[in-house]
Amino acid sequence: MNEPADIDQAQTADALPPARRERGWDAVWRELKKAPWTAKLGLVLILGYVFVAVFAPVLTPYGESEIVGRQFEPWGGQFLLGTDNLGRDMVTRLIYGARNTIGIAFLTTCLAFLIGGVGGILAAVLGRWMDQLLSRVVDILMAIPQLIFALLLLTIFGTSIPVLIIIIAVLDSTRVFRLARAVGANVAVMDFVEAARVRGEGIGWITIREVLPNIMAPLSAEFGLRFCFVFLTIAALSFLGLGIQPPTADWGSMVRDNATLITYGDITPLLPAAAIAMLTIAVNFVVDWFLHKTSGLRDEY
Repeated sequence: MNEPADIDQAQTADALPPARRERGWDAVWRELKKAPWTAKLGLVLILGYVFVAVFAPVLTPYGESEIVGRQFEPWGGQFLLGTDNLGRDMVTRLIYGARNTIGIAFLTTCLAFLIGGVGGILAAVLGRWMDQLLSRVVDILMAIPQLIFALLLLTIFGTSIPVLIIIIAVLDSTRVFRLARAVGANVAVMDFVEAARVRGEGIGWITIREVLPNIMAPLSAEFGLRFCFVFLTIAALSFLGLGIQPPTADWGSMVRDNATLITYGDITPLLPAAAIAMLTIAVNFVVDWFLHKTSGLRDEY
C-alpha cells in the first residue's frame, strides 16, 4: 500500500528545479567541452551550414538565378569558382543551394517525425486494432523501394516543393513509425505507465508525460540519421530531374547541370557533391556522439 507515496516521491523528484538536476546551459556547455573532436567538428560544420543557409541573400554576390557571364567560365577573376552551364555564378548557386536543400530537408524530416512519431506512439500505447491497422499500412508503404515509389508519386502529382515535402515525409515516416512503436511498446508496459492508467490518466497525458520523455533519446538520434537520408533522397531526386526544380538552386541538380565538365578534368561538379558529403559526415559525427552519451557508456573516445 506504499505505491501512492512512491509515486508522489517520483513526481517530486521530477519536479526539482533545473539547477538541482544539473540542467541548463551550464550543463550543456560542460558536455560540449568534454565532447570528442569529431563531435565538435561536426557541430562547427553544421553551424556553418546553418549560417550560410540563413544569410544566403547577404553572402551572395549575385541573384540566385542571375546570368552573369558565359557558360562554364573558368575559376578565378570575377568568378571565384567559375560559372555553370547557363552562366550563373557557382558561389552564389552553392550558397543558395544550402538554403534550399537544407531547409526543405529539415521541414521534410520534421513532418516525417510528426506523422511517424505520433502514429508509432499511438500504436504502442493503444495496441490492439490501432496497432494492427497502422502497422499494416506501414508494411504496404515499405513494400515498395522508397526512391522508386517517390519517383512514381512525383510523376503523378507534380514536382512542386509542397508536394515534394509531403511525399518524402510520408514515405520516410514509415521508418520513424517502426522505431517509435518499438521503443514506445517497451515503455508502455512498465510499472509507472500502468500506475498512470490506474490513476485514471487519459491517453494524451500518458503519451506526453510518461511515454514520450522516455523515448526522446533514440528519437533524437534517429532525427539526425533521418535528416541525412531525406537530404540525400532530395539530392538524388533533383539529380534525376524530379526534385527541386530550376531555376531554384539545389546541389543535386547542380551536379547534373555541370556533369559534362568532368570529361575535361574540371572538378566544378564535385563542389556540390562535396557539400552534400561534408554535411552528411558532420551530422553523423554529432549523432554518433549523442548515441554514445545516451547509451550509458562511459568509455572515452
